[in-house]
Amino acid sequence: MEPREVHTAADAKRIVEQRNLAHVKVGLFDVDGILRGKYLSREKFFSALDNGFGFCDVVLGWDVNDQLYDNVSFTGWHTGYPDAPVRILPHSCRDLPFEDHNLFFLCEFVPPAEALCPRGTLRRVLERCGQMGFAPYCAFEYEFFIFQETPHSVREKHYRNLQPLAPGYFGYSVLRNSVCAEFYRTLLDTCEAMRFGLEGLHEETGPGVLEASIAVDGAEQAADKAALFKTFTKVVAQRQNLMATFMAKWSPDWPGQSGHIHMSLKDEEEKAVFHDPAKPHHMSDQLRHFVAGQQRYMPELLAMVAPTVNAFTRLIPGFWAPTEASWGIENRTCALRVIPGSPKVQRVEYRIAAADANPYVVLAAALASGLEGIAQTLEPDAPVEGNAYDKKHPKRLQLPPTLWEAAQRLKTSKMARAWFGDAFVEHYAATREWEEREFRKHITDWELERYFEII
Repeated sequence: MEPREVHTAADAKRIVEQRNLAHVKVGLFDVDGILRGKYLSREKFFSALDNGFGFCDVVLGWDVNDQLYDNVSFTGWHTGYPDAPVRILPHSCRDLPFEDHNLFFLCEFVPPAEALCPRGTLRRVLERCGQMGFAPYCAFEYEFFIFQETPHSVREKHYRNLQPLAPGYFGYSVLRNSVCAEFYRTLLDTCEAMRFGLEGLHEETGPGVLEASIAVDGAEQAADKAALFKTFTKVVAQRQNLMATFMAKWSPDWPGQSGHIHMSLKDEEEKAVFHDPAKPHHMSDQLRHFVAGQQRYMPELLAMVAPTVNAFTRLIPGFWAPTEASWGIENRTCALRVIPGSPKVQRVEYRIAAADANPYVVLAAALASGLEGIAQTLEPDAPVEGNAYDKKHPKRLQLPPTLWEAAQRLKTSKMARAWFGDAFVEHYAATREWEEREFRKHITDWELERYFEII
């Protein structure tokens, strides 16, 4: 039996027995999109398949540095950090090719923690999407930098003077991807073995920066693939004494790293919803309304799309990242790029997202806003022609300039509460406020250089 043939708990038990595994690896993604997990014994795994198991709810109550939030209500010292019930997802079974063919299974929180669970939040959006008669298909693209560093060396260097995998500008370089073929080949093979295969992988323009396009799939599976890709790209790199980063912007000298999402809808008869050959650019009414919803609610949902302080350093003119909730036809200077073509090709690219966004959270925001646009039959502004950075956009399309302001917009968004629930909005917004507060505690090098001697 192969992992892709596993669909039920009985299947999962069968493949573990066939491989005679003593332990199985399981994991779930937290609010920031970090994979948290453990090994379970065969006996514990079988029991968990039938009855679930407990996972300390601190993973919903701490940040990327394992520091405890002091501003959330669901968990904390006041609750004692109990276990939260979790279910194993048998259909998520995957090979771990570098662990002697051990197996990995995704998990997700069940109620009451399900209300805060990123994967559970996306699933609730997808359930409403199905009730509207649509099935979404999505594909993620990621840019990421590779360095000839280790977790120890970057700390010893205080994250300065890091050595990229290759120097300078050399986009789409066959020379570079041939010289670094061992890393490329291992990454490509790992992605295939773990069922998040890549449609493309190439050198981007910049020192050590690559771009990967993950194959299209149903929305839930696409988010699983994206989240696993980010984690195991780092694993592959570190196993070769390299490091991968998905920071939105690691250096002021180089463009930021995007996490673009391509989206389309099919109806209950598997027909493409976004394509209408009788309309301009083949844009169906549903696609026009979908784009209008994404445009209208982008400023309210930006905290779900740009979830870190660092993400806002990417949103500046001229660096291939949008600065307003703009849209255009085949226009990469816009936040939303409509890609016209055949029924199979017609789609919208959500270009505002950075590589650091949680795939479940950002996809929930992108889909829910578009679906709300369809539900309300919203109309978008006129598409941008030419350079969107040179255009003057209405104030309502301007994006919050900081993570703190984005969190406040999210908290007051009626649309967000209607689609994601009060519990998720309150908890998620609080975690973004915490992130901004943690940043404010620190003195930057810029401040020292600017003020230390002169002020």
